[in-house]
Amino acid sequence: MWETLGTVRDLGRLQDIASVLIRWGFGDMVKRMGMAGVLEKAGRLLHWQAVEEGRLRMDVPTRLRCTLQDLGPTFVKLGQVLATRVDLLPPAWIDELGKLQNAVPALPWDTVLPQLREDLGAEPEAVFARVEHEPLAAASLAQAHRAWLADGSAVVLKIRRPGIRDTVEADLRLLKHLAVIVEKNLPELRRYHPQRIVQQFSASLRRELDFAAECRNAERIAHNFAGRDDIVIPRVYWQWTCERLNVQECLEGVPGRDLAAVDAMGLDRVQLARTGAGLVLKMVLEDGFFHADPHPGNIFYMPDGAIGVIDFGMVGRVTEQRRFQIVRLLHGLVVHDSAAVAEVLADWTEENNDIDEVRLQESADVFVDQYRGVPLKDLRMGAMLGDVTAMLREHGLSLPADLALMIKAFLTLEGMGRQLDPDFDMASEARPYLERAMLERFAPDVLVRRGRRTLSGLVDLLRDMPRDVHRLLQSARRGKLQMHIEVDTLRAFGEQVDRAANRLTMGIITASLVIGSSIVMNSVGGGVSNRWLMALGVLGFVGAALCGVWILFSIWRSGRR
Repeated sequence: MWETLGTVRDLGRLQDIASVLIRWGFGDMVKRMGMAGVLEKAGRLLHWQAVEEGRLRMDVPTRLRCTLQDLGPTFVKLGQVLATRVDLLPPAWIDELGKLQNAVPALPWDTVLPQLREDLGAEPEAVFARVEHEPLAAASLAQAHRAWLADGSAVVLKIRRPGIRDTVEADLRLLKHLAVIVEKNLPELRRYHPQRIVQQFSASLRRELDFAAECRNAERIAHNFAGRDDIVIPRVYWQWTCERLNVQECLEGVPGRDLAAVDAMGLDRVQLARTGAGLVLKMVLEDGFFHADPHPGNIFYMPDGAIGVIDFGMVGRVTEQRRFQIVRLLHGLVVHDSAAVAEVLADWTEENNDIDEVRLQESADVFVDQYRGVPLKDLRMGAMLGDVTAMLREHGLSLPADLALMIKAFLTLEGMGRQLDPDFDMASEARPYLERAMLERFAPDVLVRRGRRTLSGLVDLLRDMPRDVHRLLQSARRGKLQMHIEVDTLRAFGEQVDRAANRLTMGIITASLVIGSSIVMNSVGGGVSNRWLMALGVLGFVGAALCGVWILFSIWRSGRR
């Protein structure tokens, strides 16, 4: 698979990746995926130096985090996305990968200045009254600098790293190849669906590279909260914003990590926790469009008790059907309806074709039973969702990407709420939103709208049916009607018969060579011509021996499969 890489540049990047993996103790993975072989064929020999003993003493999640960090921005972002997949990875891995937030050193001002000058169409000093050359923060795709407008307003310049798109595209090409090879050569990782994860990650990362799209996400959420003063979303200055530059209002608040400053400012921690929960619950359960990365670095506590939110590059979408499923899941827990819980989980994992519904139902029974008698006000939503994802991991099932983002957002939110208020009760905060979502599901106007859509679909089906039936019969009369039935077990049986026939044929050829060579050798007498017959007989025995080795190897390989 690696041989299909299109450019020498990709081979150079592949060598960098392999070297980092070796340096952090993943050399066996490099060999198993064939990376070493293709690099050696290309004349790029790897140095398999010994791994430092201190690194080997680290646990695997820590070494993986360090590896991703050394591999650069694309892989740092991949680690951040993997940290949202609570349905695939255990909590220890999620916690370690979560440390990758903003773990990239900033670039010097002289490096980003030419691109900034090009995007602004002028020198920064001609557009802004003052610009700080020292960055406020640096992330995997961009870094932020504070500036001031002519009227004294403070703004933040979020500048995309120069040349980052070319690096990202090369890494995404390699990741696509890597995912295919991992699924083929590493069966123990196949259950994590690496190809699907890479596809979703590639689409998400390309969206995040467009800072104008991020600003549109921010304005959409700001519109959903229009008229409310408990959330602050920075204003976007569109006259200077483009794909590589985001110019937005600077929030003058306390960063979410600085709880000491929250106390010094005299803010009410309990109220902040409730406000934050209300904001996220409204986004998820009412609007269906939410900030998918609400970690403390993206949250600010404002002096008036409002909450400021930044960085809308990663957003999630929840359909009306998904919101109703969430309500059904929580309701099933409260009324101890394990069948409803199992049904929702089966719907969530509908892309997994190998669901053992009996085992899933048994697990759902145990899962629901542990919450028997627990009132909603005492239900810990974070713990409950953690148990749900653990149950899915036990069954080798994975969630759709939108639900994985939603669950991660809830877990992060509850963690931040507990930091602010140890008695924070997420379930009680969620109850009114869940009740409204349930009532909205059966509201008259919603039922009418849903019935109208169903009726419209039925009318379209009835309208098109005569034409479709006519085409079907016409194809049948012309002999063009084809039916394709694919049975996996029958195909596997056919492959086994084909391999057995090949071995049988080789066996007959081997026997023929042995018999023919024996006859030739027995008829050899003296003279030069007989020496040629002797050589022919020897060649026949050598060919028979090679055929025999091939047959034995084929049988051994088939047994390993």
